[in-house]
Amino acid sequence: MKTEDLITLLASGAGAVEQPAAAQRYAVAVGWGAAGATLLMLLLLQVRHDLGQALLLPMFWVKVGFVACLAAGSLFAALRLSRPGAEINWVPVALTLPVLGIWAIAAFALIEAEPFERSKLFYGNTWKSCPLLIALLSVPVFAAVLRTMKDLAPTRPRLAGFAAGLLSGSVAAVVYSLHCPEMGAPFIGFWYLLGMLIPAGVGAILGNSVLRW
Repeated sequence: MKTEDLITLLASGAGAVEQPAAAQRYAVAVGWGAAGATLLMLLLLQVRHDLGQALLLPMFWVKVGFVACLAAGSLFAALRLSRPGAEINWVPVALTLPVLGIWAIAAFALIEAEPFERSKLFYGNTWKSCPLLIALLSVPVFAAVLRTMKDLAPTRPRLAGFAAGLLSGSVAAVVYSLHCPEMGAPFIGFWYLLGMLIPAGVGAILGNSVLRW
């Protein structure tokens, strides 16, 4: 789209969707995508057998809290990037704080652990499959979120695609945590994050073509 066309479109009021309406669209998209990811998880992986006991452990909620905060931050980023001219000054803060928080917990856990336990804390038992499974579960969410974003007015398609992918990966990570037995903060801070960054990277690559007006 040429600059003159964009100016005309924005002046006519057709280029942007009101924030409440956009938030409602994203809520529907994330809801349907999460339902799809949950169904996929149940079909392929199933819920961990000791989930009831895991719910009583603080680290389970640290894990869920980390990915949920990242999902909230990436939703905020997606909302801002879906509006032409919207400020994104707080977006890096919203995305960075959850990561710094889990890394701080991970660093403390590694310092406190015996040297022979540190490798176990970092790799766990599922490091080879964890990122790929999170990326796989993100597909339904990614499709729904990208469709919603395309119907709005993103003017920075690569950044918008990254935000859409990160939102998808974060929601998928919340779903995956119901299956994953890993509880180590170093594992969560690296392998979970890697799994969420895979769809984010895909979104950044596809954004320029899929989200361009």
